[in-house]
Amino acid sequence: MAEKRVPSDDTAPASERSDDTERLARAAHPADEALRLHPFYQGKMQTLPKCAVRGLDDFSIWYSPGVAAPCREIQADPERVYAHTNRGNLVAVVSDGSRVLGLGDIGPEAGLPVMEGKALLFKYLGGVDAVALCLRSDDEREFVRAVQMLEPSFGAINLEDIAQPKCFRILEALRATLSIPVWHDDQQGTAVVTVAALLNALEVVGKRLDAVRIAMIGMGAANTATWRLLRAFGVDPGRVIACDSRGTLHPGREDIAAQRDARAERWALCTTSNAAHVTGGIAQALRDADVCIAFSRSGPGTIDPRWIATMARDPIVFACANPVPEIWPWAAHEAGARVVATGRGDFPNQVNNSLCFPAIFRGVLDVRARTISDGMAIAAAREIAAFARARGIHAGDIVPRMDEHALYPRVAAAVGMAAQAEGLARVRATHDELVARATARMAAARQATDTLMASGLIAAPPDDIGNHRPG
Repeated sequence: MAEKRVPSDDTAPASERSDDTERLARAAHPADEALRLHPFYQGKMQTLPKCAVRGLDDFSIWYSPGVAAPCREIQADPERVYAHTNRGNLVAVVSDGSRVLGLGDIGPEAGLPVMEGKALLFKYLGGVDAVALCLRSDDEREFVRAVQMLEPSFGAINLEDIAQPKCFRILEALRATLSIPVWHDDQQGTAVVTVAALLNALEVVGKRLDAVRIAMIGMGAANTATWRLLRAFGVDPGRVIACDSRGTLHPGREDIAAQRDARAERWALCTTSNAAHVTGGIAQALRDADVCIAFSRSGPGTIDPRWIATMARDPIVFACANPVPEIWPWAAHEAGARVVATGRGDFPNQVNNSLCFPAIFRGVLDVRARTISDGMAIAAAREIAAFARARGIHAGDIVPRMDEHALYPRVAAAVGMAAQAEGLARVRATHDELVARATARMAAARQATDTLMASGLIAAPPDDIGNHRPG
């Protein structure tokens, strides 16, 4: 067994070096406050007009009879819908509630708070209007048909919290049939931010992406998409060991071989990864690995600290299960991890989709892209990593924070330029033009929220709600 490594102060933040009681109190705080604040506001989104209403006479312009004129113009040229309506800045956030966070199949009603939260981030961070739509259907064909029928009203579709393997089939079916971008954030968004974080984590520890051994724990939508993006970056699949709930993936997995047609993605992992044919479970997958990327069962305890101690020198641990990571970050540090990331904003190094999806959708909407390609996703990952490196990175700070607002226009522009380079954009613009447009829209969204709060139209929480912070 490898020698236990004790992290220095710079790799274990003060909040992570406090006693366990304080650590767990901090970890429980977001959930406690969510239960207090959600009923106070009764949701997170509302509808407000964006046109001037100077008096009742204006309704003859915005509605009948004046509205007939733009209707006729759109009928003659459907592309004019983007000039006369909000379609070009409107995204549907669609879910069936079958795989919500780490909570499982909790249904469409229970999933709605997540979709509303997504819509909030779309608006506040990306200047993108979004509508939360939770569908009551267990039939993936029915789900696909419902989204297809929604296409005329939206500029893009964000799929969310759909169980696998149907999430793969739904994404493929919609991308093949719709003329607007379709994105499954749990797959593609997670992959983008994970790869961006990994690029910078490797920079911190002085290792190369093409030379490291990677253990991937939990092979659901998130890690499967991460696997695809890593391969697109040129990672040798043989140096990757994937591990699902039944153990490591290898050609001898008869349970997957028996379903190779229905689970083609999983079988491909069995036959292309794990060149050494390592068998066993998480412990065996982690032994001598440089990197652990976990999107598995919510912890703690899914990953044992003793297993991290067997990893290679200066190991990188991404424990990204929600709402509780597979191992608490302080436990990972104490076991020897050099760089630790989670999916939570209350710990350092948050690997969270929010760093990419508002900007990616901003970019595709601004050039009216037909789809979101792997090349566009790679452009986003590289830009996120580059932004953090430009302002400085270290073991406790490898990715930008959500409040680094300058990040989002840069990512939007990178995606828009990639779409144009690949011939996927309907609108052309320079990099500087895209940055300027994105910056203006994003700033306006934040300003609108600030104005509504300052005027009292968004009520401040009572003093006993939302203002408490644990010690």
